[in-house]
Amino acid sequence: MHCPFCQSTSTRVCDSRPVEGGSSIRRRRECETCERRFTTFERLEKTRRLMVVKRDDARVPFDAERVLRGIQAACGKRPVAEDVKIELVTRLEDELHREFDREVPSEEIGRRVATALRGIDQIAYIRYASEYEQFRSVEDIADAVDELRQRPPELPNQKPLFGE
Repeated sequence: MHCPFCQSTSTRVCDSRPVEGGSSIRRRRECETCERRFTTFERLEKTRRLMVVKRDDARVPFDAERVLRGIQAACGKRPVAEDVKIELVTRLEDELHREFDREVPSEEIGRRVATALRGIDQIAYIRYASEYEQFRSVEDIADAVDELRQRPPELPNQKPLFGE
């Protein structure tokens, strides 16, 4: 490991601890040359690339950051903590890698995110669904709101984040 300050390769680990639910390791290091401290993270590299099959049959690599940006846009100024959004994306990515070998339809990703948002924040759900469902009219939005009224989401701790 190179020191980010002096580029020396003589560093030692001062502290290690699991983070992100045990899926990563945070290491606090000290350079033995300049004696400055820095932090590194070890994360599992997902070797197989998951491709997203778009509606027009185009294939693009799965991008968790893109999914997070969509969720952040849907949440806007809603009172949804950033760590909740990140956890949603992390769990989604883990599930997709477990359940799909090489390709996942974009509709499946959209359905799972919409289902999760429905239990987190109803306004964010409607905002996200307006893109995912491609609402064409005010009546489409009214139908989605009516469905929320008729079948309100359960509390998030009563069911898994994804699935119905």
